[in-house]
Amino acid sequence: MGRLDRERILVKVDQLDRYLAELSVVAPERREAYAETKTKRACERLLQLCVEVVVDICALLVSGLRLGIPSEVDDLIGKLAQHGILSDELARTIRRMKGLRNVLVHAYAQIDDDLVFEALSEREAGFSAFRREIIALLER
Repeated sequence: MGRLDRERILVKVDQLDRYLAELSVVAPERREAYAETKTKRACERLLQLCVEVVVDICALLVSGLRLGIPSEVDDLIGKLAQHGILSDELARTIRRMKGLRNVLVHAYAQIDDDLVFEALSEREAGFSAFRREIIALLER
């Protein structure tokens, strides 16, 4: 296997931690509080940034471990799952995150506030699991 750029990955993990901390400040507990436009936009942008950091980390891992040249983001995730770097469950979670990010960025459809609020409610589990698996990999 290749050589991981641990420092760059750790910088990205730190960036993810900062975005998640900001998100925990602005994300409301109740769906009703999510209705305010400023709150929605702040949450959407921070979720987008978190997912982009996750994708960046995936790209650094695929490159550093020399797992091949991915054709797209799903391929990054697939290569990491195929080689046991990410669990299958976490790979599915990241794919869902990426799909939400695409909707937020490209506005493929009217943004579904319920879907975004649900993602906010579940963010801790997905991003925390990703972070744990990446830190465990770096510690090996």
